[in-house]
Amino acid sequence: MTLQKTLMAASAIFAVAVIAATPAAAQKKTATPAAAPAAPPAPLPLQLGPPIAGICVWSHDRVVGQSAAGQAAQQRMQQLQAQVSAELGPEKTAFETDYNAFRAQAASLPADQQTSKQQALAKRYQDLGQKAQLREKELEATLQKAVQKINGEIEPIVRGVIQARGCSLLLNADQGVNAANPQMDLTDSIVQQLNAKLPTLTFDREIIDPATLAQR
Repeated sequence: MTLQKTLMAASAIFAVAVIAATPAAAQKKTATPAAAPAAPPAPLPLQLGPPIAGICVWSHDRVVGQSAAGQAAQQRMQQLQAQVSAELGPEKTAFETDYNAFRAQAASLPADQQTSKQQALAKRYQDLGQKAQLREKELEATLQKAVQKINGEIEPIVRGVIQARGCSLLLNADQGVNAANPQMDLTDSIVQQLNAKLPTLTFDREIIDPATLAQR
């Protein structure tokens, strides 16, 4: 799975669900377990034919996932997502506390105070949602930039390996190649060269001007 597929999860910052576990109403009678069916025999090792001259295979997903730069980028994105959660979490908790307090006392407040507090809470809710959306877009932009950096280093490496191996046809194993003779697979060689060229990847969260986001 590509770095982009595995890390694009920042949009759920405010999707919080509380699930209460309900005990069973009555105990179920214990039934005598049936005998487990016999395990099916293990499949025989796949016997692949000889390598086909001029046909090469590689996996972009595996290159990114196994490379030092790809792993470093994934770890860094997880750190940035944790920072965003740490920033927005207390604000969300504070809003929920104030909102629940308002609901508890709303009936006893004069109409003008109810309206004033409702408007203030609505403004806080809107601002909080906009801030969460901004952080989500910043994380997306950060990830996109990291992926572009890695892909930019991968492309010339792939071209060089193709020429060195004399490939007439290059297949991407991520797009429907179920199996291939390992001697036709360029992935490990590409990972090794990428690690030598880009041993790690460091970056900070991209910053987006809120005014720019509002124009999109």
